[in-house]
Formats: sequence, structure tokens, C-alpha cells
Amino acid sequence: MKAGSFYFVIPCYNEEAVLPETSARLKVKLRQLIDEGLIKEESRIVFVDDGSKDATWDMITKLHDEDSVFSGVRLSHNRGHQNALLAGLTAVVKYADIMVTMDADLQDDIEAVDEMLKKYYEGCDIVYGVRNDRSTDTAFKRGTARGYYGMMKMMGADIVPDHADFRLMSRRSVRALLNYSEVNLFLRGIVPALGFRTDVVYYERGERFAGESKYPLRKMIAFALQGITSMSTTPIQCITFLGIFIFVISIIMLIYSFIRHMIGATIVGWTTLMISVWAIGGLILLSLGVIGEYIGKIYMETKHRPRFIIEEFLDREHGYVFGDDDNDEADR
Repeated sequence: MKAGSFYFVIPCYNEEAVLPETSARLKVKLRQLIDEGLIKEESRIVFVDDGSKDATWDMITKLHDEDSVFSGVRLSHNRGHQNALLAGLTAVVKYADIMVTMDADLQDDIEAVDEMLKKYYEGCDIVYGVRNDRSTDTAFKRGTARGYYGMMKMMGADIVPDHADFRLMSRRSVRALLNYSEVNLFLRGIVPALGFRTDVVYYERGERFAGESKYPLRKMIAFALQGITSMSTTPIQCITFLGIFIFVISIIMLIYSFIRHMIGATIVGWTTLMISVWAIGGLILLSLGVIGEYIGKIYMETKHRPRFIIEEFLDREHGYVFGDDDNDEADR
């Protein structure tokens, strides 16, 4: 087994409360992996600052100044968790053979990385970190999560249940990922679509070490809708079937009304009329909303705007040159 260069890629948004502990634990784990000969000495920990409003970037800069094992990528503006992940992978792919992405809140089990590396050296290009249970979640979150994964599967999206963004990726799998140019990113659906040999490592997800969750209910719903509309056209197809169903019902009602007219019962019920008007009106608005979601995504894609812009890259060993052809992907 030949050890490869290894990079942790950690997206951060307002993580000043947890960053000192996260950096300390990651450094210990990185040193352990190097001492065991699993990764090369030049391996690194890269924090990606997604436009934080607190002291996150100052702390990343200080970590880098004190120890070159820490590197930092600073985005010029908040672009969201998925784009921050992609920015970090883009910045380091030319230096790293192996990349592990995980959140900064220490809920993902760092010790699971050992098993991920084992599977990588057995030939896997992608290894997913999957929760072994959701007992720490509320009943509401547990139920909605299971329902969401089931719905995504039903719609044809190839996603890994109970997997967030804790995963190992090889260099060639990341390079393949960078060929996907859509602005509306949903990595949990795109990565499984890459192919390559994959495997799963199960781990117990812990509590957030400090700070507040960056995914309240509103953002979780928005992220769920992003996943559905990014990976499947089934909702639009459902509208088509719904239209056909309502058309069939209207034919039945036409026949029913004609029969009533022929037997002299021509009084139209007010309640039936009102229910019909409100039901059809609601379905039309719902259908327009679903179609609007897709049109909005088409609109954003046709603009060809960059998904992120890297303002600064702290790496004393490799440095960063804006405009370098090898780094063009970083400004996409």
C-alpha cells in the first residue's frame, strides 16, 4: 500500500465557537494517520470560510500562521454549504490524492476516517459516512428524514439514506465531480451519480460541540426542495398526470350533469360549485408553483454565473495564483 496525500475539507460559516476544538481534534487525527503510515507527511486540514460574519476567518488565518498543517479558503461572499464544499475540493484537488469532507461542528465521527481510508486502499474511490441510527433526533426530524429519503428514492434520485456530506473522495472522483457545471448544487445526489467503486462506513453521530445549527427548519425545507428539483423531474410529471386525472373527472361530471338535466334535476348545488372552484384554483396555483421552481432553476443556469469566487487561499507550501490555468475551476 502506497500512502497518498490527504486533505480534510471543512466548510465553515460563523463557527468561531467550535473552531478551536475542531482544529485541535483534526490535527491530532491527522498526526495519527501520518504516524501510522496511512497518509503522507504533506497532508493538510483546509477550512473553507463561506462568508462568515464573525471571527471565523481571523481564527483560520491565525491557525495557518501558527502551523502550516492548516490551510484556509475564503469565499468572497456567502454561497451556501454545498458551494463551500465544492470550493474547498476545487482548491485542493491538484495537491490531494484523498479528500474527506465533513462539517465543522464535530457531529461527524473523526475516528471513522480510519475505516474510510482502509476502504480507499482496497480500491474504493468514494466512501460514504452513514449514520447507524437516528435515536438522538426528535420524532419529527426522524420521521421527516425517512419520508424524504423514501420520496427521493421513489422519484428516481440515487441518494444514500442517512448520509449527509461526510465522505471520502479520491482525486479522480473529485475531478469527475468538477465536470458538473450546474449552479443549483445538490452533492448528495450528484456524487452517487458519478459511478466509480463506492462503499459505506457506519458511525454514531454526536451532538454539536458548540454554537448553533446552521440548518433551522426553514433552511432544511429549502434544502429538501433543492434536492428534489435538482435531481428529479417527477413533480412536473405528476402535474401532467394530475391534469389527466382532473380532465377525466370533468368528463364524468359532464355526463353526470347531462343525465341530471335529462331527468329534470337541474338545480346546481352551491356547495359543490364552491368546492370545485377552490379545489381547481388551488391545484392550478400549486402546479404553477412547481413549474415556477423549475423555470427559476433554468433561469439561474442560463446566466452562467460563477458558483463561488475564492477571495483568498492560505497555503504556505503551494500558494495560490489567481488567473493560473490550473486554478480556473476555483472561480467557477
